[in-house]
Amino acid sequence: MALVINLATTVKNSMLTPLRDAIDAGSGPGTIDFYTGTIPADPATAVTSQVLLGTLTFSDPCGTVSAGVLTLSAVTSDSSADATGTASWARVKDSTGTVVADGNITTTGGGGMIQMNTTNIVIGGPIGISAGTFSL
Repeated sequence: MALVINLATTVKNSMLTPLRDAIDAGSGPGTIDFYTGTIPADPATAVTSQVLLGTLTFSDPCGTVSAGVLTLSAVTSDSSADATGTASWARVKDSTGTVVADGNITTTGGGGMIQMNTTNIVIGGPIGISAGTFSL
């Protein structure tokens, strides 16, 4: 039998608040790097063959925690992508560059941690998100 656990919303909020605080750590806003390829098994795993497509900047604070969800505030787009490729995952860092989390990217409505109008990125083109949430 598989483990089933349902957390109370107050517990979810208390677990997501430190995540928000980790993204906001340091003297400025955190960042989110967009990559091609397979998401690493763990955020501590170094990026290898994945290609960095671009970097976006969070607001500071990065978002709000409510109803068991960390919803991102406005995220500044990258006006000029570094490479061409399909964005499949993102690495979240605080303002000092410390890795906080990795998550999947989908098109809008696809349910990913980060959602974009298109995941097809073209070098020199803009990269922006339509939604970003962390939930438990």
